[in-house]
Amino acid sequence: MITWVTPGDASFPGVAALFDEYRVHYGEPSAPTATQAWLAEQISAGRFAVAAPSDAGGLITTTVIPASLTLGTAWLVRDLFVPPRSRRQGIARALLDHVIVAARAAGARRVSLQTEPDNDGALALYTGAGFRPVTSLSMLNLPL
Repeated sequence: MITWVTPGDASFPGVAALFDEYRVHYGEPSAPTATQAWLAEQISAGRFAVAAPSDAGGLITTTVIPASLTLGTAWLVRDLFVPPRSRRQGIARALLDHVIVAARAAGARRVSLQTEPDNDGALALYTGAGFRPVTSLSMLNLPL
């Protein structure tokens, strides 16, 4: 069963440890204490929501952003991670479906996400769930 996780939940330390593993997976140094504090701050401030299965076999993070042209909201999936030991069990799709159902129930206009163009597994998951590429936009970043 997938649930939203808050810093006061008994499962939070395990989810925070998995989030640290996710960071390491993408080349960041492990920082368990800092990761747990940062994640708790983001959730407590309402900037982030985190969902995970009860066994912390994966996680998904979202944020809600204004959809100004339609005077609504959009949900943005920021992170989706299932560690290699838990892959091929349907966890990623269940996490994604959990967010889609919650966003729809909240009246969101859309769910958006991004991934690297060579992440074939993620692209297959996302297109299989109904996501479509947005070719009319370019993503730009300003490193600070």
